[in-house]
Formats: sequence, C-alpha cells, structure tokens
Amino acid sequence: MAFMTGKTLAGWRQHIRQNSNAVFALLQAHIQSLATDDNAWLTIANDAQLSAQLDALMPIYRNNPEALPLFGIPFAVKDNVDVAGWPTTAACPAFAYVAEEDATAVARLKAAGAIVIGKTNLDQFATGLVGTRSPYGAVVNSFNADYVSGGSSSGSASVVARGLVPFAFGTDTAGSGRVPAGFNNIVGLKPTKGWLSAKGVVPACRLNDTLSVFALTVEDAFAIATLAGGDDAQDAYSRTHPATTPAAMPSSPVFAIPEMLNFFGDTEAQTAWELALDALHDSGAMLKPIDFSAFSQLAEQLYQGPWVAERTAAVGEMLQHPERMDPTVHAIIAAGLNYSAVDAFRAEYLRAELAQKIQRALGEVDALVVPTSPTIHTLEEMKQEPVRFNSQFGTYTNFTNLADLSALALPAPFRADGLPAGITLIAPAWHDRALADFGLRWQQQLALPMGATGQPLAPDVGTLPVSSRHVRVAVVGAHLRGMPLNFQLTARRAVFVEATHTAPCYRLYALANTQPQKPGIARAASGAAIEVELWDIPLARFGEFVAEIPAPLGIGSLELSDGRWVKGFICEPAALNDAADITEFKGWRHWIARKENHHV
Repeated sequence: MAFMTGKTLAGWRQHIRQNSNAVFALLQAHIQSLATDDNAWLTIANDAQLSAQLDALMPIYRNNPEALPLFGIPFAVKDNVDVAGWPTTAACPAFAYVAEEDATAVARLKAAGAIVIGKTNLDQFATGLVGTRSPYGAVVNSFNADYVSGGSSSGSASVVARGLVPFAFGTDTAGSGRVPAGFNNIVGLKPTKGWLSAKGVVPACRLNDTLSVFALTVEDAFAIATLAGGDDAQDAYSRTHPATTPAAMPSSPVFAIPEMLNFFGDTEAQTAWELALDALHDSGAMLKPIDFSAFSQLAEQLYQGPWVAERTAAVGEMLQHPERMDPTVHAIIAAGLNYSAVDAFRAEYLRAELAQKIQRALGEVDALVVPTSPTIHTLEEMKQEPVRFNSQFGTYTNFTNLADLSALALPAPFRADGLPAGITLIAPAWHDRALADFGLRWQQQLALPMGATGQPLAPDVGTLPVSSRHVRVAVVGAHLRGMPLNFQLTARRAVFVEATHTAPCYRLYALANTQPQKPGIARAASGAAIEVELWDIPLARFGEFVAEIPAPLGIGSLELSDGRWVKGFICEPAALNDAADITEFKGWRHWIARKENHHV
C-alpha cells in the first residue's frame, strides 16, 4: 500500500474516512509493503495484533467517529517504550521482556484510535546520539546511507522521515528526540519534562528523560503530544501544566543565538546555519547574540560527571554482564560507579546554579535558537571516534532537560552536500505551544519537502488544537495594541491573535469620567459591527486581569461577526446614560483618530 507512504495525519484521516470499513485491509497491506530487511524496525505487528487493536475501536468509531480523532492511523514506538503484549528490548536482547500493559502515553493514543504497527531500533538503553550502538545494526541516514541517522531514537526518526508512519514516539534525555530529527529533515518535539507520562518507559536518566514525538509537520507533532500528554498519578515525575505560559509566539519574536558557535570544522554545517539565520531574519525575528558559557558548562555535566550514574541506576544488574551489552554503552554506563553520593549532590548544586543562569538569560527573549547538531559523521567515522563524535552531536542539546526547558527541532536549509541541517528552538518549561506556533510559520516559510519522502508540504497553514489553558478575550478600547492599558495584557504573557469585528448588533459608547478614557460596548436591537482585537491570556493569569477592570466595565461574552462567541468587555447599562454614542465610528481607534484630528 505504497500510496499511503508520506501521508500526514490529515491524509490518513481523509483516506480512512472514505474507507472506514476496510481499515484492517488497508493497514495489513501497508505493513506488507514494508521491507523485511529494514533494521529501523525491531518488531512489526502481525494480523492478530492489528485486529486486536481495531476490534476494540470499531464499535466506538461506528457510534461516534469524532470520539476517535486518530482512528486507524498507524504509528511506531521506540523499543524502550512498552506496548502491551509486545517485547521491549531497549536494543539489548538479554534485557528483553514482554510488556504487560501499554505505557501511559501509548495507551492514550490507542484510546484516541491510533494503531501501533511496529517497535523501532535505538542506541542500546537510549545511550547515544548516533543510531549505531545497537546489536540489530546501525540505522542509516534516510538521505545518504553512508551517514548516521542520529540517535538514540534512530528507528523512529527513520520510519517517519521515509513516510512509513505519520508519527512515532522517541525518547529524549540528551537530544535523542532532536538530533535524529535534524539529520532526517523532520520535526522532533521534545516536550517539557512531565507533560508526557514516563510510566512504561525504560529509564535512561529518570530525572532527565521525556518521551518525544517525531512527525513530518509541526501541526501533527503538537497534536500527538496534546493527545498523549497530561497528568498521570502513576508517574511520580508527572506534572500539571501551570497555565501561565503564552499561547503563541509574537509575530516578530526575539531569539537568542549563541555568541560563539563551534561547528568542529564542518564548514557545510556552518553555511547551512547561516542560511537558517537569513531565513529567521526574513521571518521577522530579531536575533540577539548571548553568552553561551552556562549552557555549554551544563551540557558537559550530563556525561562528564556524576549524572551518568543515573544511567547506572537504570541499567541495574545488566551492568554485571558486559558481554551482553554494546561495549561503548557499557563503558559509558559503568563510569557511573566511579562517583559517590557526595559527588552527586555537588553535581545537583552546580546544575541548579547553571540552570538559574540559563532561565534568566531566556527570560529576556522569546526563545533560543541553535543548530540541532553542529556536524554530522559517516558510519565509518563513528567507528574511529565513537565517543568524541557522539559528544559533538550533543553540543546544543545536552543541557536542555537538565535546565528544565522545552524544545522543538525543525527542518532548516540543507547543507550543500544534500544532507539535512536542522535548527532547534528552546524555551522555558511549558512554552511548547509557543514554540509550535512559530514552527508552523517556519515550515510554511521554507516549504521544504517532508522528510525524505520528496513530497511537498501542504500549502495551507496548519493549526494547533484549541488550547484549554488560555482564555480568548475581545478587547475594544484602552487595551488595544498601542493603547495605554495594553500592558495589562502583555505583562501577563497574553498574545495577540487577530483583529476582527463583533456581530452587527452592538453599540459603542465613549464613557464619561474615565481615565484613561475608555469605551463601553453593549448589545442592542440595532447597531454595527465594531472593531475588536482578540488576545489569548494564560488561564492562570486571567483572574488577575479581570480584577484590574474597574466599574462600570466587566467581562462577559461577545458574539463575533463569524458567529464565534468569546469573552470580552461589557458595560453596566447605567453607565451608558451619560456616555456619548460613537457607534457610527465602528471602532475605538477611528473615534480616537477623529478626536485627535479635530483638536489639530
């Protein structure tokens, strides 16, 4: 079923909607089209596993298709994440076990209708950024088989890049959900730690692990993370979204970039980065060079200090059997035995100190932008320097989870040799949606083919799911952009959405005795469509905003010209008695401009 290769979620949905009674046959044929010698896959679903998943979903879908937004859509799962009844190997056959239940995130996607069609290869115990440290063989780059795919989530990135599934789970501790995305021209969403439950995931460094999502588009990656994420009482490190972060990126964001970058002599990577900077300028972004020393120092801690002992704890008794492990992986993880508890505490104190410096630096910008990896190497080169070259790949990734940051790896201008060279946006925890908002615009701006499929990106701009953590508010007067009270929105990380109009059944008034002068708007039997601006305010900051609104104004619901209802300013009727009716101006700005021109 090769015609399904390279389809996004929308493509799969459309085909399944038109062929909902033949989903089993569709998936069966799609699986049969997969190459049997493709070592990106470690396990592929058989007919019984397919039918078991679909049989549980069909009654729900027939009764209410909207209840299963991912119905019949196939996905892949990195083989350190549990799928009930399937083996989990973490790319170590001696460690393998059959999972009794699904990882929480897998279960949530299955509950939304998605179908697991395979488990994917990885660097053993998720230790590596290369994709070569597996007894099942190295997963090759999807553009040039002489080069590495990146790891540790090598198989998941590969099957997405080639369009064999529209999305896949990886994991990310040091960059495993980003480096393979950069090397294969796909999107890698590294969520805020704790957003996606780690229950059912074989830990690498439990304090610094997160599931990650690979997809061909930002829209799909964020949609999957939204469906898979959420609080989980069975994961001690699960967290609840604070609802204080912005819903989107400003139209002209300020991005930090490292003042000095090291490409390890890779001039083609450097040139590709410079092309990406040009494209960022073209997008309207302002670039602000910053001192990167705290980021670099923290990145070094992950493997060159006591934090490696977290991997030692995770692997446990397997460490006593070096003959059953990849030798490079064993050497790295065994090094954790060299550190004491005192060393570990000191490492945590240093981590906290460096993370605080990083948070302060990022507090002055909308995000940090870095090359996803400063270089790439061939499979042969990796054999010569497996540790040093792996370390190079993590130069701009290793610090992210240690500093509790969110990240989004994006396709970017290619290298002159035809290999991909991605960029990564990094921001404080829970800024995932804002990063995705810019990522949508970036993908549309560059319009690169999707992954290694050769298929063009859909020309229409994608959208993010409606956010339950923001309140959309219509403002009509002193809170408009450029007006004296607009700061009450921007200080609370509210983001401008659009300028629009109310339904044509409102009257606008200039209220008496207000400072600064404010309008009142009221629904009436006859009126006009009044200009308004829509802003998304973080839910947890909405109460503060409302508390500052003085009488006679308040917040109610307004109808927009397209039939939507949003929260918006309303006015007590008694205050309109001595107010000037300015409905004919159809907007506060027009009336203010008329007043100013009249004074002149």
